[in-house]
Amino acid sequence: MPSSGLAINRRSFLSLGLAAMLMFAVGACSPAPDETDPSGSDRQHPAVSQPAPKPPREPLPEGIEWLTNDHDPVFASPLARRGGTLHVALLSFPLTFRVVGPDSNSSFRSAILGNQLSLTGIHPNTLDIVPELATHWAFGADKKTMYFKLNPKARWSDGVLLTADDFAYTLDFMRSPYIVAPWYNDYYTHEIERVVVYDDHTLAVVSTKAQPDLHLKISIAPTPRHFFDPLGEDFIRKTNWAVVPNTGPYQIDRFKKGRYVRFARKTDWWGSGLRYFKDRFNVDTVLYKVIRDTNLQWEYFKKGRLDVYPATVPQSWYVKARTPVVEKGYVHKMWFFNDTPQSAMGLWLNLDRDIFKDVNLRYAFAHAMNVEKVIRDVLHGDYFRLESAYVGYGPYTDTAIKARRYDIDKVAAYMRKSGWRRGADGIWTKDGRRFSVEVVYYAEEHTQRLVVLKEEARKAGIELKLLKLDPSTAFKKILEKRHDVAWVGWGTSLRPHFWEFWHSANAHKGQTNNITNTDDPEMDRLIDAYRSSLKESERVDLAHRIQRRVHEIGAFVPTFMVPYFRELYWRWWRFPKPPATRTSESLFDPFSSSTGGLFWFDAARYAETRKAMADGKAFPPVTVVDRTYKP
Repeated sequence: MPSSGLAINRRSFLSLGLAAMLMFAVGACSPAPDETDPSGSDRQHPAVSQPAPKPPREPLPEGIEWLTNDHDPVFASPLARRGGTLHVALLSFPLTFRVVGPDSNSSFRSAILGNQLSLTGIHPNTLDIVPELATHWAFGADKKTMYFKLNPKARWSDGVLLTADDFAYTLDFMRSPYIVAPWYNDYYTHEIERVVVYDDHTLAVVSTKAQPDLHLKISIAPTPRHFFDPLGEDFIRKTNWAVVPNTGPYQIDRFKKGRYVRFARKTDWWGSGLRYFKDRFNVDTVLYKVIRDTNLQWEYFKKGRLDVYPATVPQSWYVKARTPVVEKGYVHKMWFFNDTPQSAMGLWLNLDRDIFKDVNLRYAFAHAMNVEKVIRDVLHGDYFRLESAYVGYGPYTDTAIKARRYDIDKVAAYMRKSGWRRGADGIWTKDGRRFSVEVVYYAEEHTQRLVVLKEEARKAGIELKLLKLDPSTAFKKILEKRHDVAWVGWGTSLRPHFWEFWHSANAHKGQTNNITNTDDPEMDRLIDAYRSSLKESERVDLAHRIQRRVHEIGAFVPTFMVPYFRELYWRWWRFPKPPATRTSESLFDPFSSSTGGLFWFDAARYAETRKAMADGKAFPPVTVVDRTYKP
């Protein structure tokens, strides 16, 4: 999916079809009066549980070699203390609490999914498999099957015991036409063959085909059979505001439509003592409050009614941060370098346009883009040059590839090689045609960056015509391949994906991610081999060869990457050392089983800060730059 930043799901690929980034500012001081309705008038009344027939049990195969992980380093702090409320601001109230079906693909969906664990997870620093709902796992010789032993303590939030039947029911649920979710219908039909139940706490999940990185595809989440079964035509209406039982540390306990949603920590959560969950998920409640304007959110933050404000954008870090609450040390600044796959942000050339069918002109275009000047003059030197579309994927990234740099002489050489000459206005021309192309983009904050690129490109003899559209219109134009050049970034995953973006099967037709219309037989051959390979060393080699071919074709001009996040936060919040993980994208992720819940509220610091503010006392200003995981 297109993205102006990172959109990554590290625990599983299962949500790629409907991935949505959680877009919020975090806020309001923890001990402030609760603004929720104490009567609980909008609480969801529990559905009547109905028994459902269990799937047949099968005998467990012999010779299974069970694995677990109880030795990777922990990353939470034993100093963490429980208590307080974290307030987070939503730009709009969700249209539904469902995570499938109509209107479910909203930013709020991540909060609900964050409290629904899977069979296994991914360690945020080592990227090894770690236990979640399963304590042990095993791989079948067919490379299609994984076996799992469930934690016998695992329970739903309504107290019902979690069993293997709930995973079998996931297939029934996700394949049902009543959920009105075609992507999930398709995935759980064509990618997951079946779930085998051996007993209440032992199961297997079988893919429809042999898979590399099988655990990333097959570690599914359970679905509470006792809550949903039987499904019917009234599913959408019946469950629109249903608070569905979950397995994670928090559950929605009250809400008021249009105003707020509150999550409360389960005081007796079954997973709180497990190795990778201990000392995490510390706040008592997380309150999402609707604040529909980002400028208003900033004002709330400065008054201490929001606890954190995102500041990765230079304007926030350098300009907005010049405010008394920061200068007097009440608010701290954190610049945290992470190590994650980077969004493929840049300029995507449409090869179906005549001007870009000539590879020399594609190379000339790349050398006319002065990305370094934008980084230096517009982005305060804070952003980094992206070298290719696949940076940050560990061994799968070919680090030898370097993006073409701004070089007017090389532009001239490539243009003359194809018979072009400078016109009277300085723009390259041939047969009465000027090298003038339209660049489609959708974010106002990117205008200044593109203006610099435009000015520098003109010096090199290429004219950029900037066309800013609203996001929906821009994505529609780009996906329908009606652009010359698209300024866009793409979401990421744990492994590089090539077929969607570069295979000819997705070229010359609308509504596919091959927005460059790349149609190259050699590329197709490499991608097909990559998709069918089950050997990691071979897949790494093919990934490098594909990336080199992408560079040779020259349809993508990499621009910037941001291997960090920056946040402003009130000083009463505390963190482990280091304050986040290698793959964290915020200090204040409240729910993620992989990276969430590391922070905690310090009541003594809160009282100290509030008293100092009342007395006019200042603390030394604090800016922390953490390079623990800087690549």
